[in-house]
Amino acid sequence: MAEKQYVIFRLANESYGVDIMNVKEICEFKESVKVPNTPKFVDGIINLRGDITPIIDLKKRFNLKDTGINSDTRIIVINIKDRQVGFIVDEASQVLRIREEDIESAPELIAGVDKKYITGVGKLEDQIVLLLDLEYILSDNEKEKIQQIA
Repeated sequence: MAEKQYVIFRLANESYGVDIMNVKEICEFKESVKVPNTPKFVDGIINLRGDITPIIDLKKRFNLKDTGINSDTRIIVINIKDRQVGFIVDEASQVLRIREEDIESAPELIAGVDKKYITGVGKLEDQIVLLLDLEYILSDNEKEKIQQIA
């Protein structure tokens, strides 16, 4: 019975998960420096331990209602094409083990070509968790623009 560990985070009262092996770190929210002429979902850049790190607002990327920043807001940091990128989430406070048999593939309704970042749906006792691969949140063109920031 194989299982994987997922970092569970919240966006606008919904639960999402990302494979813990893809997460470099989770840090408290830091105000970013705005960069002109970037996509609307790019919040800006921060200096994270000496590395200039672009910050993506996942609520803006997913067209979710902006509920603002509070003390629970976190930045999940991953590597995309050898570049550190942070994603703003409402809360990231759990790591859960989900067995492979409790993960279903994404329903056709949400699994289109532009939804390749949805790796599955995790079924837990009292909730459903949409499992994401944050590396595929951005299109190839958007990844190139992120590479050029700073």
